[in-house]
Amino acid sequence: MAISKFNYNSFNVTPVASKALAFNSDADGFTTASGSSMILIKTLTASADGTLNFVNGSDDVVLDDTYPIYKFEFINMHPATDGAKFTFQADTGTNTSYNQTVTTTNFRAYHNEADSATSLAYDTGEDLAQSTNFITTDTGIGNDNDQCKVGNLTIYNPSSSVFVKHFICVSNNYVLSDYSQNDFIAGYFNTTTALTRFQFKMSSGNIDSGTIKLYGIADS
Repeated sequence: MAISKFNYNSFNVTPVASKALAFNSDADGFTTASGSSMILIKTLTASADGTLNFVNGSDDVVLDDTYPIYKFEFINMHPATDGAKFTFQADTGTNTSYNQTVTTTNFRAYHNEADSATSLAYDTGEDLAQSTNFITTDTGIGNDNDQCKVGNLTIYNPSSSVFVKHFICVSNNYVLSDYSQNDFIAGYFNTTTALTRFQFKMSSGNIDSGTIKLYGIADS
């Protein structure tokens, strides 16, 4: 029996392709939805892991020219070591050293629970200039049971063979002495070779728990 009426104006599905499909009751069948689509590619959940790695072509991970923008979402990242910093780096092709040359800026703001300390400042201790070090996204996360980090990292055109690879990382942390700290890091990987792998780890000790989700953002 044919369906003569659909009660919803539209609905979305998530196909393998980079665009969602929409069904409109006033149109004949399916059409491509307008606007950008954020497609979940991969979820990794830590359980006392030294690193979390996203590698193009491995374990269903896509990090190529399928999408012009990729976003990593950090959810409840909890260090095994008190005060450890959450860090990341990237690499190209089959390289596994995770030591791409990078230059960054780093701003942070904090406010404590006692309402006795606030700050908004450029952090010269965490920025990098043509360095191959891992990029720190905070000044240290507490590892009490209720302390963790949330945020996201956006990487633009990682497959470009013309431009450097810009990124922006924004996060909030429950830090050592009961502070809420917001960190804003931006910069670029100084390479015109495609970035195909990203690694996340703590500056010391394991990632006790937490989840990282990788999304691809399609063109409109």
